[in-house]
Amino acid sequence: MDLGLRGKVALVAAASRGLGRATALGLATEGANLVLCARGANDLEAARDQIARSTGVEIHTVVADLSDAAHVETVASQALMKFGRVDILFTNAGGPPAGTFEKHSWDAWERAVNLTLRSVVELTRAVLPGMRERKWGRIINVTSIAAKQPVEMLILSNSIRAAVTGFARTLANEVATDGITVNNILPGYTRTERVEHLADATAAKEGVSRADVVARFEKEIPMRRLGEPSEFAALAVFLASEQASYITGQSIAVDGGWIKSLL
Repeated sequence: MDLGLRGKVALVAAASRGLGRATALGLATEGANLVLCARGANDLEAARDQIARSTGVEIHTVVADLSDAAHVETVASQALMKFGRVDILFTNAGGPPAGTFEKHSWDAWERAVNLTLRSVVELTRAVLPGMRERKWGRIINVTSIAAKQPVEMLILSNSIRAAVTGFARTLANEVATDGITVNNILPGYTRTERVEHLADATAAKEGVSRADVVARFEKEIPMRRLGEPSEFAALAVFLASEQASYITGQSIAVDGGWIKSLL
């Protein structure tokens, strides 16, 4: 199937590892040129080199911390300066730290808002006018299964990703007639550093090993295994495609069946 992505420009956040890197590779495999950003320069350059070697697409990288509004502006301006447009926006950021309510001061809440919500809002603000002008765009936000079913020890993520969901669902209606879709993907327990950190935090709290915690995660998943980043990326690439033009305002889980709700 031709997904219609050849020559499109995709801005992929947190692209040096995990879900972002897998999605960047998936988009590039379909012929999309890339703007990649992440905090770590070495990992970002390694991701760029590997994707460029395997796909041959044009890739521009920006080292940035998306919890800083000035860095968000830099990423967006460099993307527009390099390619003149952004057709696909993939928002993503490392999740807020794990912990119960009493563990987090208001400063921690503010940092989490800046990283998880404000980065989405400001990246969208930067690229949306061009999408509206061209009457085509895809905005894909990485949230979490926590947005539908709260996860223990993740009060910051549970709360703020719900705000991203509300933002995206409302925006989807506002821009639908401009040929722009806005969707969220809810990753479940996937083989990434984020899940390793959550497992470590839970293990420290309970006095057990990381392996014990991961085994518990897997027991909660009907498929009885963690997901792979490539399985997440497959949905992201499809939502970015021409074929997904009538899918908008949705929050779709890639979780092996973990969420128990009907909707």
